[in-house]
Amino acid sequence: MNALLNILNFIDGEFVPAVGESWLDNVEPATGVIYSLLADSDDRDVALAVQAAEKAFPSWSNMPATERSRILLRIAEGIDTHMEELAHAESKDSGKPVELARTVDIPRARDNFHFFGTAVMHFASESHAMPGQAINYTLRQPLGTVACISPWNLPLYLFTWKIAPALAAGNCVVAKPSEITPATAWMLADIARAAGLPAGVLNIVHGLGPKVGAALVDHPGIKAISFTGGTKTGEAIARSAAPRFKKLSLELGGKNPNLIFADCDYEQALQTSVRSSLSNQGQICLCGSRIYVERALYDRFRSDFVARVAALIQGDPLQTQTQQGAVVSQAHFDKVMACIALAREEGGVVLTGGKPVKLKGRCSKGWFIEPTVIEGLAPGCRTNREEIFGPVVTLQPFDREDEALALANDGTYGLAATVWTQNLDRAHRLAEQLQAGVVWVNCWLLRDLRTPFGGMRDSGVGREGGWEAMRFFTEPKNVCIKY
Repeated sequence: MNALLNILNFIDGEFVPAVGESWLDNVEPATGVIYSLLADSDDRDVALAVQAAEKAFPSWSNMPATERSRILLRIAEGIDTHMEELAHAESKDSGKPVELARTVDIPRARDNFHFFGTAVMHFASESHAMPGQAINYTLRQPLGTVACISPWNLPLYLFTWKIAPALAAGNCVVAKPSEITPATAWMLADIARAAGLPAGVLNIVHGLGPKVGAALVDHPGIKAISFTGGTKTGEAIARSAAPRFKKLSLELGGKNPNLIFADCDYEQALQTSVRSSLSNQGQICLCGSRIYVERALYDRFRSDFVARVAALIQGDPLQTQTQQGAVVSQAHFDKVMACIALAREEGGVVLTGGKPVKLKGRCSKGWFIEPTVIEGLAPGCRTNREEIFGPVVTLQPFDREDEALALANDGTYGLAATVWTQNLDRAHRLAEQLQAGVVWVNCWLLRDLRTPFGGMRDSGVGREGGWEAMRFFTEPKNVCIKY
């Protein structure tokens, strides 16, 4: 039997096991088989990582922006060079189709480093003149050591989305990837080291949230926390961090509406809605899992949508033709199946899917669920309000624009919304009134990296992306000079 791969911590420029020398099993979702062992770290490992970051901070924060930029751009080039290996590692780690990792996740990770590697060269401070008296200007200085905690669904994509702006702004980072999908973060550490990132500037500590995540949040040396994950975990982080006055950016859950009006570009709305509902088996916080269709179009859309969903190719994630892979873990499989059972109890009718999938060969023990479409649920039911985060979509008709708006805003989340219409007035009205941090009109997941990103209500606080991310990872200081 081949020895299992050991995924190590990256602290002070070196790959090291956890201080306690204990390990966690890392299971491939498509096979249910352990394929690597992960460092099972605790507060001792966090302390070492923070110590390394504090030691590296003076030289990194004072390094000219041009040199920081060059290093970040070399990391982007390294990701590009290792695109194929990273895509296969992410597919194996998460169960997502390798083609999705190859065309979306890994290119976006590269682009994150490229964007912030160039942005640091154009990050400007404000100045305000008081004619005849003084001039005021704002210095934006790095915070010091910051924590970046990322989720399992978009492992490298969101990991780099946090790390890159923190490093660009001159901070040192202690990062915790999800213990469920650690492989690409481990590989990124080697890419960063090869790119010339100084020791201690980026430290990666693997392990469980209650041990590593909690230790990061509690450590007095951590000045800010950027977290993406579940709303309940976000609440716990906020409770712990608030008395310590740490800066927080929390990107949490979503239960996103997709509003389709009869005047839409039908083929575009249909094609994109299949993708926006079920990409990565619905395990993207931005997926539109609640689809509301104007009644005049509803029967046609339901028939075509169900047919296309049923035709999606489900199989081994490492095969290029696969469109639907495995959900990320046994626990998540059980949760999603329980949510489908609840939907039936609440009166929902399953139009397609709803059952586990048993594949042959390599993936015979993997955690696969048929992409599932449900209709007939009443507004306000649990299925329409609680985040399932799986390949489950609900359909419901509406008659009027105000009804569609009320349905879309019915809930506690406010991350994203999508609108399909050719009516420009309607598009502007709904964009203003929808309670969501991101509104897409006639598209989905199309983003300019310069724009802020984040949610409202239970979907979190703070904004990531673009200048907002750079500002989050800096402390403004006003200077007033009288003359």
